[in-house]
Amino acid sequence: MKYHHTGLPTRTPHEGETYIEALDIFCTDHLSNPYGVQWMRYGDECPLPDIVQHVAHVAFEVEDLSEALKGEEVIIEPNSPSAGVRVAFIIVDGAPVELLEFQDVLDDNSQTV
Repeated sequence: MKYHHTGLPTRTPHEGETYIEALDIFCTDHLSNPYGVQWMRYGDECPLPDIVQHVAHVAFEVEDLSEALKGEEVIIEPNSPSAGVRVAFIIVDGAPVELLEFQDVLDDNSQTV
């Protein structure tokens, strides 16, 4: 596993937020700071579990998401929020943890990005 980011719930808008309509979430880019902090602001219609909306999570990049989930308590099933990435959330000692698997994607010129 490799550290990817820390997601911090907030009710305060932050500069540079991106809105994810399908999940009713505003989030900042974890690459906008050297520590991988990603501010997460959840809307009233957000379908994610309350623990994810109210407790900070740490995210790790894994090579094989299916393998990493074996034996874990999954609270958000594997899904693909954007091209080339699969994510899932588990509970570890009462805290949410996000696992991400990055996959090769082809752009319009059929080259690996």
